[in-house]
Amino acid sequence: MFTAPPSPFLVPFDGRFEVGSQPTAPGADAPGKDDRKKRLEQCVERIAALQHVMYAHDKHAMLLVFQAMDAAGKDGTIRALLTGVNPAGCQVFAFKQPSSLELDHDFLWRTGMCLPERGRIGVFNRSYYEEVLVVRVHPEFLDAQNLPERPDLETLWAHRMESIRDHELHLARNGVVVLKFWLNVSRDEQRKRFLSRLEEPEKNWKFSQGDLRERGFWDAYMRAYEQALAETSRPWAPWYAIPADSKSFLRMTVAELVCAAFESLDLKYPTVRAEDVARFAEIRRKLETEK
Repeated sequence: MFTAPPSPFLVPFDGRFEVGSQPTAPGADAPGKDDRKKRLEQCVERIAALQHVMYAHDKHAMLLVFQAMDAAGKDGTIRALLTGVNPAGCQVFAFKQPSSLELDHDFLWRTGMCLPERGRIGVFNRSYYEEVLVVRVHPEFLDAQNLPERPDLETLWAHRMESIRDHELHLARNGVVVLKFWLNVSRDEQRKRFLSRLEEPEKNWKFSQGDLRERGFWDAYMRAYEQALAETSRPWAPWYAIPADSKSFLRMTVAELVCAAFESLDLKYPTVRAEDVARFAEIRRKLETEK
């Protein structure tokens, strides 16, 4: 079964994780911007090639989960990561407020319907983790979920964490490589990006008053992220807390981790049987002499 690529940003598997100790910016020893861009391009090219082999190999799928506060860079990172991948080999889903149909099912249903087939990369821009993040910060959202029983909130979150761990273990046992990225943007950097959206007309559409309202719950979200990541980071479904104040460093780091995960799978093109090879030679002769 797949195990997590090593990284200084890997969330430990023992429950010891503190948001406050995590960097939001690259360290002093981080590569320069030009080197970051070059390394990103190399990884993107490699990922595109390995996805093609994964499709032929037909035993694995890859699920990339992105969670973050608003303006942390999810969309741009996903776009940069998949630039070179065959569009038929990847699927991107963004999960927002659930519909009435989705609310009539369990909280894993709507994302379960969107899991990638073997050979494909699936990307969740937000995910089932919203149920232990935004719903935890706003427990009034539970009123619309028509739960048959409503335990106390701490018990409810514990049950949902358990369900998520079981779900991801089931996926891993069935060949799905699960990689989860928390884009750790600082509150000050988010403020700067919000101001940029307001000041540049071509970015105005990105801003909503809801973004500013949710910013007011920053500390509650950080507590929710801390517990969610601590309780659900596992070797077969790791979380990575990636510094997100620098978009170029963020994109390079995510790409290198995805590339390392691909490399760990020992993917191979299927071996063609000897009798089929013999037939290929005959077919080739016919095609070469065809008039």
